[in-house]
Amino acid sequence: MKIRTLIVDDEPLARERLTELLRPEPELELIGECADGVTAVAQIRQLAPDLVFLDVQMPELDGFGVLTQLEEERRPAVVFVTAYDHYALKAFEVHAVDYLLKPFDRERFQTALQRALQRLRGHDSADLTRRLSALLSDLKPEARPTDRIAVKGDGRVVLVKLDDLDWVEAADNYVVLHAGNESHMLRETLTNLEGRLPAAKFLRISRSAIINVERIKELQPLFHGEYVVVLRNGAKVTLSRGYRDKLPQLGLA
Repeated sequence: MKIRTLIVDDEPLARERLTELLRPEPELELIGECADGVTAVAQIRQLAPDLVFLDVQMPELDGFGVLTQLEEERRPAVVFVTAYDHYALKAFEVHAVDYLLKPFDRERFQTALQRALQRLRGHDSADLTRRLSALLSDLKPEARPTDRIAVKGDGRVVLVKLDDLDWVEAADNYVVLHAGNESHMLRETLTNLEGRLPAAKFLRISRSAIINVERIKELQPLFHGEYVVVLRNGAKVTLSRGYRDKLPQLGLA
């Protein structure tokens, strides 16, 4: 019986690459692909794949979120596909969970695939479930410190250090990271990103903006309880009156 396999990745080119690598494999049956985490949860529940190639970084619901939404008995074997930080990669290795670090070549793909197949042939689904559960426990947001954000695009991954980040603005289902003279567009909601940033350093001051409090130069009061927050690089971001409760964190009562 062939191993039913599902691809989950928000990037079309990444899905095409995985499809190209998976289709020739005689032991696999490619049963579908998903472009977001919410669809992935529904498809895993409906199709019950044996193996999933799962992107870690996706907007709204990331790869870890997909697995936490699934009951333990419904979790398939997983090969994570990631551009994630070193802490997460170390956790994958500690828990013997297979991963592909983007960008990867055919040889690295084959290594991860063969490891996954060997574990599936062993028919120890309980062991697979235990290792995934332990990984998810280690990678809960509060236990997953990071000092950078990985931005994927144009066939490369740019790592933006949090120390270099001045502010972030929302752009529909994307956010724009402003770091010095550079700007990077990341496919993620502002609310999701807010949950990943250290609260002691980054403060949301409107529905569409998060600022690095260490970059503040001055605050200029406007009408109706709003403020203009002037950053050291000259950028001006409005603190809206709906976020006036954040003023004490900026040194204002």
